Amino acid sequence: MSFNFSSFRLDGRRALITGSGKGIGLELARGLGTAGATVVINDRNIEKARAVSRQLRDEGLKAEFAVFDVTQREQLLDAINAFEAETGAIDILVNNAGIQRRAPLETYDANDWHDLMRVNLDGVFYVSQAVARHMIGRGRGKIINICSVQSELARPTIAPYAASKGAVKMLTKGMCAEWARHGIQANGLAPGYFATEMNRALVDNQEFSEWLCKRTPAGRWGRVEELCGAAVFLASPASDFVNGQTLFVDGGLTSVV
Repeated sequence: MSFNFSSFRLDGRRALITGSGKGIGLELARGLGTAGATVVINDRNIEKARAVSRQLRDEGLKAEFAVFDVTQREQLLDAINAFEAETGAIDILVNNAGIQRRAPLETYDANDWHDLMRVNLDGVFYVSQAVARHMIGRGRGKIINICSVQSELARPTIAPYAASKGAVKMLTKGMCAEWARHGIQANGLAPGYFATEMNRALVDNQEFSEWLCKRTPAGRWGRVEELCGAAVFLASPASDFVNGQTLFVDGGLTSVV
């Protein structure tokens, strides 16, 4: 059987992207929607989720919304079960919701540690578990966990963030080990340094930006739309035999010293 480029299309699929009210999550929603998917915007705030989904529909995409907090297990379980029953199947899950808290490790506040882990790690587990139960019953599904170059590398002041993203990388492998036999592909998408709101302090730091551009073989910050091709690949039938992997989109940062 010859290769068919239509295997990159997402027509007829529904993709839930957590934390997609702005930033990388919103851009990934646009990318998946452009490839044909119906995208489900997720935010804790119903007005924001509704407004963003309306904005995407105005852009000619198919968009819905689901409101829940990824750290609230019972709330999100009820929301996902209700969505599946009342709206339709979630074929693709993108675990994008995440936060960053910077401080020296020796003075890092315990509450910040727990907040970060609740969003970056617990949230991935809770949402994946809730969605996978439905995917298992259907015998198919795609899960994309947003990892990071910090899944492999550490920097001062972000050790807890690196710990959370390293754990997400290994959780992705665990999902493959457990769920591949049910027709589910779980992979990680690991951005390098992208000019986003979360990285605003670094983008505005001339010394850091100069260092980053020298350190990155591509010689620049990433643009968020450059993540969409990898996301579409991992969400599409084209990646049906790709499982448990982490795809780095980092301008070569993790490949050189």
